[in-house]
Amino acid sequence: MIPYQKEKIENAICFFAAEHQKKTRRPLDQTSLYKYLAFLDFETCEERGKPTLGLIYKAMQWGPVPIEIYDARRSLKAERFEFVAQKDELSSREKFLVVAHGKPDLDYFSEYEKTKMKHIIEIFADRSIKAGLRSDASHERIKAWKKTWAKKQNSIIDYSLTFDDNLRTKKPEDLSFAEGCFLTSEALAKSGA
Repeated sequence: MIPYQKEKIENAICFFAAEHQKKTRRPLDQTSLYKYLAFLDFETCEERGKPTLGLIYKAMQWGPVPIEIYDARRSLKAERFEFVAQKDELSSREKFLVVAHGKPDLDYFSEYEKTKMKHIIEIFADRSIKAGLRSDASHERIKAWKKTWAKKQNSIIDYSLTFDDNLRTKKPEDLSFAEGCFLTSEALAKSGA
């Protein structure tokens, strides 16, 4: 369990919506939000052994999608953000934009996590980068999505797939710092501690 998980998720969404809007002068679309959240979770898992938000992702065609947020998008409104439905003029389909309300409370995040969030915005919040390009980047950079998509499309992504296939059979001395942290967190979660 991630301490203050609900608050972290709400403030991360607010941060990404506000910073994306500020940098691109365009509202954040749902697909780009999903990419930002996935980059945050899977990159921190790969580097530190634990995802920042711990969202549950599904391996969908356009990349990892946080299913709790995706499933609630039609009515998702929180203190710091809301999803707003709009009709896409080109396709006549419904699309969702994410609007920040106020400023995010970044006290819920470590300095490492704040730096990671800013770095994601620096790289991907650019007017010239379309959502499709962010999706392509998530396909390339997020190993767990690749492995899950290849094995069973539209299934839940296991964070352990971020690491080598032999993660659970490695000798303790051969584990990287992140792998050791991941296995420790996993064991603690299973024991209920």
